[in-house]
This record gives sequence, C-alpha cells and structure tokens, in this order.
Amino acid sequence: MILFIAMEERTKKSRAKKAKTTIIDTPLAESKGSDIIVVASTEHTGAQPPETFTGIRKRKPQTKAGGLPAIGSALKHARKYMRIADARKTMFRLNQKGGIDCPGCAWPDPDDDRSRLGEYCENGIKAIAEEAQRQSIGADFFAQHTIAELQQRSDFELGKKGRIAEPMILRTGSDRYAPIPWNEAFQLIGRELNALQSPDEAVFYTSGRTSNEAAFLYQLFVREFGTNNLPDCSNMCHESSGKALSSTLGMGKGSVTLEDFDHADLVIILGQNPGTNHPRMLTALERCKEKGGKILAINPLKEAGLTNFVNPQRPLKILRGGTKLADLYLQVKINGDVALLKAIMSMLLFQEKQELGDIFDMEFITSRTEGYESFAKHLQQFDFHDLEKACGVPRGQIRKAARMIKKSKRIIACWAMGLTQHENGVDNIREVINLLLLKGSIGIQGGGTCPVRGHSNVQGDRTMGIWEAPEKEFLDKLEEVFGFKAPRKHGFSTVDAIQAMYRKQAKVFFGLGGNFISATPDTEITAQALRNCNLTVHVSTKLNRSHLVHGKQALILPCLGRTDLDEQDSGEQFVTTENSMGVVQMSKGILEPCSEALLSEPAIVAGLAKATLGSKSKVDWEHLISNYDDIRALIEKVIPGFDNYNERVREPGGFYLPNPNREQEFTTADGKAHFSLTKLPKIQLASDQYLMMTIRTHDQFNTTIYGLDDRYRGIYNERRVILMNPEDLEAAQLKSGDQLDLISEYDGQKRIAHQFIAVAYDIPRQCVATYFPEANVLIPVNHFARESKTPISKSVVIKVKKG
Repeated sequence: MILFIAMEERTKKSRAKKAKTTIIDTPLAESKGSDIIVVASTEHTGAQPPETFTGIRKRKPQTKAGGLPAIGSALKHARKYMRIADARKTMFRLNQKGGIDCPGCAWPDPDDDRSRLGEYCENGIKAIAEEAQRQSIGADFFAQHTIAELQQRSDFELGKKGRIAEPMILRTGSDRYAPIPWNEAFQLIGRELNALQSPDEAVFYTSGRTSNEAAFLYQLFVREFGTNNLPDCSNMCHESSGKALSSTLGMGKGSVTLEDFDHADLVIILGQNPGTNHPRMLTALERCKEKGGKILAINPLKEAGLTNFVNPQRPLKILRGGTKLADLYLQVKINGDVALLKAIMSMLLFQEKQELGDIFDMEFITSRTEGYESFAKHLQQFDFHDLEKACGVPRGQIRKAARMIKKSKRIIACWAMGLTQHENGVDNIREVINLLLLKGSIGIQGGGTCPVRGHSNVQGDRTMGIWEAPEKEFLDKLEEVFGFKAPRKHGFSTVDAIQAMYRKQAKVFFGLGGNFISATPDTEITAQALRNCNLTVHVSTKLNRSHLVHGKQALILPCLGRTDLDEQDSGEQFVTTENSMGVVQMSKGILEPCSEALLSEPAIVAGLAKATLGSKSKVDWEHLISNYDDIRALIEKVIPGFDNYNERVREPGGFYLPNPNREQEFTTADGKAHFSLTKLPKIQLASDQYLMMTIRTHDQFNTTIYGLDDRYRGIYNERRVILMNPEDLEAAQLKSGDQLDLISEYDGQKRIAHQFIAVAYDIPRQCVATYFPEANVLIPVNHFARESKTPISKSVVIKVKKG
C-alpha cells in the first residue's frame, strides 16, 4: 500500500515574513560571532534547487537490490530518453572490450569474458540515457528562456532539456545566453586569462568524467600558463583516501583487483552503498559469497544493496530470491567508525595476547611494518565501554565482527565517502589500514585495500597530473619533455578555490566538466564566489545549475560525450580511462553527435591553449588533436607505467598500471607500511542537535538527477526529505510528514535550508540523512578533513525547526 502525504507550498504571504538572504563580505576564516550569514532563505537566489515539494509517496524500504525492478527501470529510462536504435546499439557496447567505458562509476570490468547480455547495471543505463538524449537545445531554446526563469527549474528538469548543441555566451548585463562562434569564445577566454595580474588568479576545475587524453592536455596547458590551480572532484571525495594510503603504504591507490573478490575470506564494506552508487560491485560480492567468503557491512543506514542481491542476468537467482550478502550488518553511528574499529581491534589484541600469536600475522608485522608496539600500547589506552558508546554498536555485535575477522586472513576492505567526508576522514582510512596490517592482509591474493572511486576516470585524472599539489618528479619530467618552466607553488584545492573566488583573489573560473555549484559545499558562499569572477566557463554536455550561477560573463562550451563518435583529421579517435583498480582501457564512441558544432574535450583544451599562449607555447596543439596517439605518446614520456601505451591500450581489456602494494612493497621513506595512532573524533551533540550526512538517491549519480525516486529506501517523487530515527521524532514532538527547516551554525555563521519533509527511518539516534545537493547549503566551506581538505559532508551538526 502506498502512503500519500500531501504537502502544500507556503503562501506568498508566509514567504514574505522570512528574512532575506544576507551575505556579509568578510573573510571566511575571520568571521565573528556577530557576522551572521543567513543562507538559503525562502527568497530563491537560483543557486539552490527550488524549495518546492513534488508530492512524496512512501513505501516500505526494500531489502533486495537488482532483479526485475532494475531491468524495468533501466529499460524505462532508455526508452523514454533515447532513440530505440541508439539504446540498443550502446547497451551491447557498454563496458565491453574496445567499447564504451560507462560515464558513470569507476567500478572495473572483468579481465576475462564479459556478459553478452550486457556488462552494465541499471544506473549505467541511466547514465547513458542521460548523455545520449535524443533532444538537443541551442540558440532558440536559450533565446526563449531567461537565466531567472531557468533558475526556478529543478535540477532534474534542467538535465532533461537535452544536449547542448552549440557554444553559448552570457554577456555582461544580459539576462539570457546567446550563440557565439568557437573562435570568438576561445579568444575571449584567452584575453581574460592574459589580462590577469598573475596566472594564480585563474581556477581550472576538472570532473572525473574527463578522459586521460583531455586531462593530460588540460594540466599541460594550465602549467605552461603558469599555475597549479587544478582543483578537481577528488578533493571532495577520495582525497582523504589518497592522503591516508600514501602516508601509510606509500601510494594513494587501492591494492586489490576484481579477481581478488573471488578469493577473499572476508569483505568489509564501510561507509558505502554499492547498490545505488556502484551496482556492478554486487556481482563481485555475489561471487565472493558463492565461493565461501563472508561479508561484513558497516553503515548507518541499512541499505538493500548490502543485504540481498538479485542478479538480473541470472534467471534462477531471480526465481530463488537472490543471494544474501551481509553476514553481519553493523549500523554504526555517523562517524563512529574509528571507535568501532578500535573496539574490534582491542578484542583481537586481547585474544592475541592470550593465544600467543594465532590471530595477528606477526611475521608480516615484523618484516613489513613499522610502529606495531606503539600501536598496541595506544590501543590499550581506550576504555571499551567508551568505544561501544561512541560507535553505537552493541558489544555482542562487536564481538561477532571480531570473530569474523579473527577467522579470516584474506580480507578486503572497501570504503567510500561515508569514511572520507569528515574532519577526521584521513584518520578513518588509517584505522582501516591498521586492521589490515594486523592481519597481514595487504599484498596477498584475496586481500587488500579497495577505495571505491565514484566517477569513471577520477583516478585517471589524478594519474595524468590533475592535482593542485603535484610531486616534484612529475614537474621535473614536464620540464624535461616540454622545455617550459613548470610552476612549483602548490595551487588551490576545491575549498581553497571557493574561498579565493569569494575574496576576489581569483577572477576566472574554468570547469572541464562537472556541475561545480551543486557538487561543492556552502552553496550560497560558492555562488557568491562564482559571481565575483570576471568570467566563468563550463565545458558541458547538458544544462546544469552551474550555468545559471555565473560571473560577469559566462560561457558554455558543448563537448562530445563518451557515446559520441570522435572524428579528427586522421580519422576516428578513441580515448582512455583508468578504473578504481588501476586498469587503463580504451573507450570509443559509436553514436552520431547531436550537432556538428560539438568539439571533443581534447580539442577544446587545444583551442583554449592556442588562444591563450599563442606562439609562446612549446607545444604543437594542432598536431596533438589530429591524432590522439600523439597525446598518448607524450603521456608515455612523462608518466611512469605507460610504456608502449598505444600498443598496450589496444589490447582487449587494456593493461594494469604498476602497483607495488600488490607485491607487499611499500614506497614509504623506510620501505615499510606504517601503523597509525589516531584519536577518537570529538562528537558532542546537545539534546536538540543531530549529525547529518548527505547521501544520493537511487535515481542520482553525483549531481546528475535521473529521476525523483529513491526506490530502495521506499521514497518516491520527492527529494526534500530528512531521514530521522522514530524515537528522535517523538522526543522532539515531531512526526513523519512534518515540514522542517534545517539549521547549521559554524563560527557564528548560520545556514538554513527550508522545507524538508521528516521521514521516520531506521537510522541511529541523533543521526539524520538528507540528499545532496539540496542540503549542501548547510555544509560550511571552511570546515573540512584535516590534511585532505575534503568537505565534512557526512558529519554536519544541525538543528531542526518545524516550518
């Protein structure tokens, strides 16, 4: 039975009573208690999705993922948004060897045979349907719609308008975009960049969708221009993982391969919802279970994709109800992971001392690690009762988890942003590594680290040099190969870039893919930062909210997507990507582009470089664009591991990059893996406060909204919701269906997100969950993970007020 909750919008009279949005232009780090920033008032500024309800429908949360509903949803999206012939054509080339690398998540493809029915998931089809839409928009569309009008559309509506068919400009003082020739667009950007007092006054952002070829050219241009201001989406997701892995194991990538899941005794999944965010991972977990492995799930929400998987490609599994995945599910409090892991390891340490070495791999610890004795002493300082209280998991369940780990040697630890997006995000990962080191589970078949990257080439972008803090060796190699002086001063990360633009220290923003305003924290501060710029530029395939929050002038540069044919002077081209497990493979589009006016991302970067650097450049940009093999030949000269790049990437399935951790080699200063001494996060909540995490719906990938349903959680046709524990609702004299305003206050700055519907849900006490980007306004830009500067999107202290 479906429960309908009717919600009425506030009247104009009630809206008029609300305070107007006030932004006080003071340095963010120096805000005083009297400098109150009221953000997200009911007077809509255009930076956030409209504060309107769409008619929530609720069902009981599901306990199984996949199955026939997944097939039906995938076909529905393909049929609704794509041409039937295009849908059929792309489905059977998606994630196949030599085919199209899915523009969605970065989960790897099998090295051996791949499913002929389709090597894709429900959300992969949604991603393709989003990119390869049959509709397109150009000059006529933008002539009919002002910026103010488009700002009132939801993110879902904006994305479904169609592919952008030609470059567009918003000139100073205009209220709508108009067409502009490519050469004029490049010349405008070049003039603005060359007029800056310093190259460091420009910000060059990158999305994880960008190919290796485009990313390499992009960083090459930016560094020849003279800055390391190369923030990217890694800063907001797995930067914490990279920092922790590099400092303890010597490299910032995971160590396992897809095949390792077939040999694992135990897979531990922390802070991750694979059923929605990486659905093809469920097939690997299914195989693990069928081969005798166990799964331990650790997450505040009980997600369908971790409890049971009904493989849509196996009819018998559908008939039999699927495969049970999690053998034990621990609903930890938000950011209670360090406390939980310390509690588990304390139990194991006690038993290790009792059983004289039967639990920990002391041979590995002695020969391959440093810091064990200090770590053991550190662990014994914690009171178990305090750890149990901090993590919110009962002692009996902690004991069961410890027993599972005790019996296992080949352990894979998988995690995502549920661990990384906290002030202690780096320490969260270090604690996971501590556990693996105790068991000697790194660098063995069936064991190791597995940070699950969110976007299809976000790991490849970093490998190609998209980083605000490049290594000296990389810059030295650029200078050797290209003959220009590479900048050495570290540039802006994402939060640094926002603050620099907000303070008018950066004046030009260029985004190679992505939806910056919706992906970043502190929505209204970020919006003001972008509006302070002289010029904002976005390379995009579809309309998004970042096009509507702009500088004094703004450009939209439409590019080819992964599914599009890419014709250059030498013929059809392909690009390459790197997945979560370090496999570099080719991706070749097969569909006719929606417009002849589209350029590839490498061609856009080359046009930008020629217009900006002119004859001063040491690079023959025109030559590189005519044949992408020439780009890959340069990558081979600069980046280790890409020997014979053009030959090896043409091999079916591509090739693996070197990974010393897989051989138990650790490229730290002393050549050993390091135990870490971490502190418990200080989480102190008043009785009326909650710890909020932002999450995705099942109809969403990052900032792209495919639809309005969160099928697995039983929430339909609505995004402005807050999931709350039923006992918390009762204690606050609230009930499911109430309209609430959400309030966060940091450093004397108050942020308010209006009109969220309370939904009673199975979540630990004083923990709440909301969808992003709707709740991004509550996340302070100047509070982030120590060392990595990743925003605290998973641990924001809020209050709620009945609206």
